[in-house]
Amino acid sequence: MSKFTIGTILLLSTLLLGSLNYSHAQGVSAYFGLGSGTNSAGTTTGCSPGQLFDNFNSACEPAPTIGGVFGILGVDFMILPHLGVNGEYAVRFAQANYLPLAGLKFRPAFYDFNAVWEPISGHRIVPVVEGGFGGARVALYATQTTSITGITSTASIAAGSANHFQEHAAVGVKLYITSRLFIKPQFDFHYVPHLTDQFGRNWVPQYTVSVGYTFGER
Repeated sequence: MSKFTIGTILLLSTLLLGSLNYSHAQGVSAYFGLGSGTNSAGTTTGCSPGQLFDNFNSACEPAPTIGGVFGILGVDFMILPHLGVNGEYAVRFAQANYLPLAGLKFRPAFYDFNAVWEPISGHRIVPVVEGGFGGARVALYATQTTSITGITSTASIAAGSANHFQEHAAVGVKLYITSRLFIKPQFDFHYVPHLTDQFGRNWVPQYTVSVGYTFGER
């Protein structure tokens, strides 16, 4: 697990634990879910559309896209009945090919801190609107193969990363199954300047469904 991932999880955990010591808060909701984020392939100048230049092999090769299964972890802290803050972290579970001929793979991740507005505090249905900022990280990994006395092993080692600032917005809805347990479908929009250094667009739509639990008042 990378330092970036550990640090982000610690920040979210601190937000959750710290918010439990509240006096006037309306409630704290923690949730975890699955989904996906998407982005198209980028193009390096001089290469065919959808290809990046591979400096290791001095050739153009098919560019990566963002997709696959993401996990999302988040905490909402409602300060007022309809207004609060939250933190979220989303990461692609598995590595994907970045420059296959060079043996490079990648894993994207997004973290953000937002203002949260819940316009209606319904018994079963609670709409959620978020807006804030954070960061995006594209971690690169190199595949290393070692053969000793006829035994071959393959390992993935960190090979650098690209870190970007991001602006974030999201809309979702908490559908309460019980008075505390809820399901939360959500649509996120990540605007990441300079992400076209790695992919085709500076924006990434993300779709997730989470399961969560609310502590305290609703």
